[in-house]
Amino acid sequence: MVKVSEFQEKDVVNILDGKNLGQVTDLEINLQAGQVEAIVVPGKGNGKFFGFFGGGEDIIIPWRNIVKIGKDVILVRLDDMMPLTKPEAVEGGYRP
Repeated sequence: MVKVSEFQEKDVVNILDGKNLGQVTDLEINLQAGQVEAIVVPGKGNGKFFGFFGGGEDIIIPWRNIVKIGKDVILVRLDDMMPLTKPEAVEGGYRP
């Protein structure tokens, strides 16, 4: 079992290019299914302070793209073609 506070202390690293994406600022949880859908990392140049005060686009990483959760790091697989920002909400769902 992992606590949300433990997630926020780990660096998120893309295994495809070794890039450190930052640290988790939020989780997207599906309450009906009772599971975490994605982790959220602030985008580069995001002037947020602990996820507050707006600015920049967040990187939304689907749970299926998490390869390994280690003691100090979360390894993810993100290829350049994947959309990394939150899809725009539209009636009946989301538009990618």
